[in-house]
Amino acid sequence: MRSLIILFLSSTLFITSIAQDKKFTLEDVFVNGEFSQKSVRGLNSMNDGIHYSILEGGSKIIKNSYERGEKVDVVFDLEKVEESPISRFSGYTFSDDETKILLTTKVKKIYRHSFTAEYYIWNSVTETLTPLSEKGAQQLATFSPDGNMVAFVRNNNLFIKNLKFGTESKVTKDGKKNEIINGAPDWVYEEEFGFNKAFAWSPDSRFLAFMRFDESEVKEFGMTLFKGERPSYDDYALYPYNETFKYPKAGEENSKVTVYVYDPKSKTTIEADTGEKEDQYIPRIKWTPDANDLMVMRLNRRQNKLETLYTNPYTGDSRVIFTEKNDKYIAQSFLDDFTFLDDGSFVITSERDGWSHLYLYDRQGFFQKQLTKGEFDVTNFYGYDKKNKLFYYQAAAESPMQREIYYISLDEKKRGELSTLKGTNSCTFSKNFKYYINTYASNNTPPLVTLHNSKGKLIRVLEDNAALKGKLLEYNIPAKEFFTFTTSEGVELNGWMLKPNDFNPNKQYPVLMTQYSGPNSQSVTDRLRVGWNEYLVQEGFIVACVDPRGTGARGEDFRKVTYMQLGKYESDDQVEAAKYLASLPYVDGGNIAIFGWSYGGFMVALSMEKGDGIFKAGISVAPVTSWRFYDTIYTERYMRTPQENPDGYDDNSPLTHAKGLKGNLLLVHGTADDNVHAQNAYEFAEKLVQEGIQFDMALYTNRNHGIYGGNTTMHLYTKMTNFLKGHLQ
Repeated sequence: MRSLIILFLSSTLFITSIAQDKKFTLEDVFVNGEFSQKSVRGLNSMNDGIHYSILEGGSKIIKNSYERGEKVDVVFDLEKVEESPISRFSGYTFSDDETKILLTTKVKKIYRHSFTAEYYIWNSVTETLTPLSEKGAQQLATFSPDGNMVAFVRNNNLFIKNLKFGTESKVTKDGKKNEIINGAPDWVYEEEFGFNKAFAWSPDSRFLAFMRFDESEVKEFGMTLFKGERPSYDDYALYPYNETFKYPKAGEENSKVTVYVYDPKSKTTIEADTGEKEDQYIPRIKWTPDANDLMVMRLNRRQNKLETLYTNPYTGDSRVIFTEKNDKYIAQSFLDDFTFLDDGSFVITSERDGWSHLYLYDRQGFFQKQLTKGEFDVTNFYGYDKKNKLFYYQAAAESPMQREIYYISLDEKKRGELSTLKGTNSCTFSKNFKYYINTYASNNTPPLVTLHNSKGKLIRVLEDNAALKGKLLEYNIPAKEFFTFTTSEGVELNGWMLKPNDFNPNKQYPVLMTQYSGPNSQSVTDRLRVGWNEYLVQEGFIVACVDPRGTGARGEDFRKVTYMQLGKYESDDQVEAAKYLASLPYVDGGNIAIFGWSYGGFMVALSMEKGDGIFKAGISVAPVTSWRFYDTIYTERYMRTPQENPDGYDDNSPLTHAKGLKGNLLLVHGTADDNVHAQNAYEFAEKLVQEGIQFDMALYTNRNHGIYGGNTTMHLYTKMTNFLKGHLQ
């Protein structure tokens, strides 16, 4: 027995030694997907709450049982449709009674959320498959609640297809590119208010409400597109194309938004009274459950006062039933967390006590009670289970780096936690809240997806990422070590660190600090991801990350301290983090670099300018270099307008402090970035040139904010890796 144990231990040591020596490549990460995490996506709860549907192979919709996890029925099989005009589809939507299905094909992306597509309608009663329209690609096709009509957008106009008679009618006729949009948001609404459908059917199918965007006074931004490697751009080989679109920059004109209610029977349209069109936003419209009123959210330009209006669909008259105010700004999460209950009462999230919590109001907008309390942030509201009279929500109650799932009853007699594992938990509930799918991850555990009943009982494991677990052991991927430190201003900050597997405390290592640092974001969370950071650790770097002031899940004061001066406190904290790391005995204080993308790229530039040489190198990807260049909604939420707050814009702009930049900088941007325009990099580069400061620069032809496509990702990460090795090792 003893010899067997020795043999076993020897084998284990041998396997461990191999694992420690085995390395992965950038291709493994970005091309081969060796460390991609599996999840469970595309499950759509069906009306009964005990079954879900799923798309299989691009041709079938399968009905499964939550309880047994077995296939119950094939709801739709494209292969059995005779003379089908399509061979596959990428998405689908049921009508409310589940007798009809909208199939989505030939999707073409527009911006972050928006796309065009060709839709087909399957009628399970008549067993017929017909195109929604044969007059060009559509957007946002949506069944009316009774299933007899479909509303959609084409060429900036709103249409209705009557499924009974097969007729197509125009709701609007004035749509025109770069001037008028009906039924879909403009660029800045889509990007910053996070939605792409600007119309809503009333629950009784009596009315169709929609938003109209007049962007004729919004200034255009132009991007030059070259031939590059896309065959579709061959026409640009000799003469590049200048694409223009409406982009309102901070302090400039926004679209004027109006709301209308259309009656399909009488074909009449009335305008809802939403007050002044100047300097206000309409970030959401939705109907009350009884269909008596259209709810319109009206937000002032400073975004610190939001009014909820009830509009009479017959007259257009409106009245304010609820107002939310904040000294600084109202979080975007308020828009989607606003939830009607069946009786017309509603739940909101508010920061009025210094933390994000749930509040209940009756149907007339009178305050009822605060549902959640404590020094923690509610980070997601899942809804109300009317049968068990429970509210479900996600919160960072135990740590800002973790997430738990909780429930509470209206009378507060029932309360508890559904999640049982400590780390990051998120949930998706079935209709009627009979079941829920919990996705759990931690620093040491890839996503574990489990199915539970409403009482929390585990039904089965849907995905355990066993193959990925094996690879983590095979390559001996290091785990993050969490830490905290206190700055010279007395602020405690959270961070994590990755150390090489052969870490020697008596040796000094070069360090890369990675961060994002944007308002209410978090990079220091208890969850696993294997990517470039782990690759660099394998190559002999320590990688560290610190969330500065302004980031999320630590209450309103911590989150909003950056108001009116984006960049100031965040860059101060990144410099302090570098100094803290430099003080550690195993860190080579003369070889610290900082990396960031987008807001993180902004941080890189500003921190290197303020760091007085603490950063030997920095990589700034797609950075904002002046908030004057960025859009109205995002920028003014945190900064107000440049006219109101010129110092806030300029005092913390990398353009202002270019002369002070110390260290080796790699500046990266995509030339077709519609979000953070390459203008930011060009203007910053010119400032550095005129100050006589040397730097490296990489431009990626026709690439957007994500800088991907073709060989782009591999080229970028290889370049960044070589840059760090050249300057830090």
